[in-house]
Amino acid sequence: MSEIREEALGFAEPEESVPLREPERQYYFMDRMRSLVAEKERELGRKLTMHVATFGCQMNAKDSEKLCGILSYIGYEETESEDADFVLYNTCTVRENANTRVYGRIGYLGACKKKHPGMRIALCGCMMQEKHVVEKLKKSYRFVDIVFGTHNIYELAELMYEREQTGKPVFRILEETKQVVEELPAVQKYAFKAGVNIMYGCNNFCSYCIVPYVRGRERSREAADIVKEVERLTANGVKEIMLLGQNVNSYGKTLAEPVSFAELLHRVSLVPGLRRLRFMTPHPKDLSDELIAEIAANETVCRHIHLPLQSGSSRVLQRMNRHYTKEQYLALVDRIRSRIPDVAITTDIIVGFPGEIEEDFQDTLSVVEQAGFLSAYTFLYSKRTGTPAAAMEDQVPAEVANERFQRLLQTVNRVASEQAEKAVGKTEEVLIEERNPENGLLTGRLSNGMLVHFPGDASRIGAIADVKLNECRGFYYLGTLVS
Repeated sequence: MSEIREEALGFAEPEESVPLREPERQYYFMDRMRSLVAEKERELGRKLTMHVATFGCQMNAKDSEKLCGILSYIGYEETESEDADFVLYNTCTVRENANTRVYGRIGYLGACKKKHPGMRIALCGCMMQEKHVVEKLKKSYRFVDIVFGTHNIYELAELMYEREQTGKPVFRILEETKQVVEELPAVQKYAFKAGVNIMYGCNNFCSYCIVPYVRGRERSREAADIVKEVERLTANGVKEIMLLGQNVNSYGKTLAEPVSFAELLHRVSLVPGLRRLRFMTPHPKDLSDELIAEIAANETVCRHIHLPLQSGSSRVLQRMNRHYTKEQYLALVDRIRSRIPDVAITTDIIVGFPGEIEEDFQDTLSVVEQAGFLSAYTFLYSKRTGTPAAAMEDQVPAEVANERFQRLLQTVNRVASEQAEKAVGKTEEVLIEERNPENGLLTGRLSNGMLVHFPGDASRIGAIADVKLNECRGFYYLGTLVS
């Protein structure tokens, strides 16, 4: 059971006692809000609608499933339109353009609210953990109703109730927390695959990254609780699970009885009905030989490791505070491939980090060639206020970074195509995810994460089928259903 909360309510307490423990406390407020929503529905003669927009990573997507679950429990119906009764943006702040995009969308919501005064607007997620963002919202976006951060996602119903009781905007940003509250409703995007949080926060403090400042220090969930959640999901038809954490290799270090990530992977793989197991994201500095051995021996674990490189230059990696060199990264890739020959390795790469010179960039291109990545998420360096890299004096001019970025894309695309071509003619298992109504093609995903498009009936969605890979089109295949 979670620890007892001590902070007071931001409004007068109802007559009955409010639970102090979680998640009972949140179910109390969800029930209170459900009554208020039902009353409003009777007044309007229709159902109330909600729209939840997600920016950022898989962790944010998982958080949004919880937020949708809470709102659905309360009584809202989901809609694709942002002109809804309750709109929530779950924000990202990893790159500056993400913030700019959110501000533009918030401005649009302000115009919607003028036409629909009863509308409620809520903002949460990583961007809200930045003090300058909150101050800007208070000053320039006064129509926003609720603002909260990454540490108290689970409090949505409580914050909504406070907004209705006080009639005033609610801002609740926690700088840190030790709580892990998972036992709340959630709405899965897919019935056949799901993400499961295994830990929160990050202790790595890469010099360019804002995540440790906005998501806090590492906190691991108990292994038994994770296994129980996977058991519940598979019992409801889920075939594929992705274990989520900012650095899954650090899993278990904060537990009273430490459990390694390799051991957790093994325990989860034994859950009856689970066909596929993925994880995101490991850190190269502490990806253990124990984990490599577990993946090699475990047929349930997908043949895909996302291994963020960020830079191929040992000098730049040191400035990034990544704790490995170019040579150590390539040696790790070699160890992985020697134990798991059919593995697909994907990566993240940043171009234009402060102080990067052409020689450093050439080292990055060299690693791309040697590592043989199946795909890479490539980014131009984005200065994030509050990180050590933002204060570095030798910022790379935009025109130089952009030119290098284009060269990197060319190399990544060529290497990835060469890797993907090796599978043409093979028959592989595919988890079928959706059907395109325009061309009638089904879309599925291989164990290595690549997409495949092939003719088939929509009744196969959610099934795992054998598909022959006939043609490679760069980042996807065209195939034929075999069985």
